[in-house]
Amino acid sequence: MNDIIKNSFSDHIEIVKAQSSGDSSEVLCSIAERIIGAFKNGKKVIMFGNGGSAADAQHIAAEFIGRFQQERYALPAIALCTNTSNLTCISNDYGFEHVFERQVEALGKNGDISIGFSTSGGSVNVINAQKKAKELGLCTVAFIGKKSSPLESICDIVYKVPSDNTARIQESHILASHILCNVVERSLFKDEN
Repeated sequence: MNDIIKNSFSDHIEIVKAQSSGDSSEVLCSIAERIIGAFKNGKKVIMFGNGGSAADAQHIAAEFIGRFQQERYALPAIALCTNTSNLTCISNDYGFEHVFERQVEALGKNGDISIGFSTSGGSVNVINAQKKAKELGLCTVAFIGKKSSPLESICDIVYKVPSDNTARIQESHILASHILCNVVERSLFKDEN
């Protein structure tokens, strides 16, 4: 049992080290700049994913709307995985592969940011949503693992975690997202605290 725990910590640390020494910083800077620009122009961030990635989308939307570390006004962010009526209606009437696409079509506007979380990079409902977002003029961002993914060719910016392990990918996605929240908040509200 102790070995499992130690190995999990070691794996996590190695993946974080790989991200801190790779091009992850530049990718996060690019995403942050797009989000900051969108918020400054009265646009919003739309996020989605399945399972643990749905939880990540919901978590980060809450950080933007509530606060991350600073007292400030709320920032417009939506997690598309939280409305059970939407999820069940769209899944029932159109199929689960369209559950996020229909919501992006309804809520997405040119200049908004669309962020899809997918540890596998192959979630069809995330891929369909990003295709729709691209069609509507949203900036498309994907958070994925190291496997080649259709999202890489669809999205404007891709944050890739150098791992195939779902747990390590999700841990890295939330770390990267928290870093984004910090950068965005400090950039937009540097004089308020």
